[in-house]
Amino acid sequence: MSDAPQRQKASSAFHIAAGLGSGAVSAFLLQPADLLKTRVQQSHASTLTRAFREILNGPRPVRSLWRGVTPSVIRTGFGSALYFGMLNQMRQYATRLPAVPLVAGEVKPANGSSSALPKLGNVANLTTGALARVAAGFIVNPITVMKVRYESTHYAYKSLAGAAKDIAAKEGMRGFFAGFGATAVRDAPYAGLYVLVYEQAKARLGAVAATGEHLRPATMSSSAPINFASGVLAAVTATTLTNPFDAIKTRLQIAPSRYGNMFRAASMMLREEGVKSMFSGLSMRIGRKALSSAFTWTVYEELIRRAERVLV
Repeated sequence: MSDAPQRQKASSAFHIAAGLGSGAVSAFLLQPADLLKTRVQQSHASTLTRAFREILNGPRPVRSLWRGVTPSVIRTGFGSALYFGMLNQMRQYATRLPAVPLVAGEVKPANGSSSALPKLGNVANLTTGALARVAAGFIVNPITVMKVRYESTHYAYKSLAGAAKDIAAKEGMRGFFAGFGATAVRDAPYAGLYVLVYEQAKARLGAVAATGEHLRPATMSSSAPINFASGVLAAVTATTLTNPFDAIKTRLQIAPSRYGNMFRAASMMLREEGVKSMFSGLSMRIGRKALSSAFTWTVYEELIRRAERVLV
């Protein structure tokens, strides 16, 4: 009886630690792509080539590509820790509610697949992914606002402290949550769709690998490629469908006084720049999200798998 709570506590801590580590490393490696996405989305006059050329022609181009890396690492690392920690708790809770239609069919531990997470139905995957992402996004939104403005050429912030001080002085606490509505509308379907497609892809790819190559899911060599490929597929699908909300969110965080709210921003962007504005930065976002999500989820699941084998 005394061992059960201890193992559960250790497992929750590992989920948080694994999310923190995988998210922080991913954010650092892919910061240039995130920076270029912000520059492209900040104005309809910007293009990926132009934004990249301006950075290369400026002083200290290599350092400039990693501008804003500190808030990115903090936001993504802390956000990933919150997200995976809450997602794990939600999924564990869902497995104990067999009578609720969130869980489709019989719920079993995913010991026979490449997944280190509880095996849930499609509705449960969609719901838990969306709720966990929105909750984590609300907590880290102030860091996101500072990061986006620091990366943007619309502001001349010299430090994150300077950005925080200016936002607080001019807009108050409300300024730190600029764009959260669009962020939530973007993140809820993104995260839900991601988990849904990710789990479906793992099941199908795992079945193909098992019949063709006698898959052994307990090993890194067998599970990691399946999880990575599934992560790429899920990220491309979810990113494409939710990019309009990301474009709107960036405008609101950079110029909240001009765009006002999500609906006004969407109307202005469509009227002044056309449908193309809703998909600005899509190529960079797909590239970054595909790599970031696949890397983060693969490392996260592998760390959890190894940790749970040690605890047995």
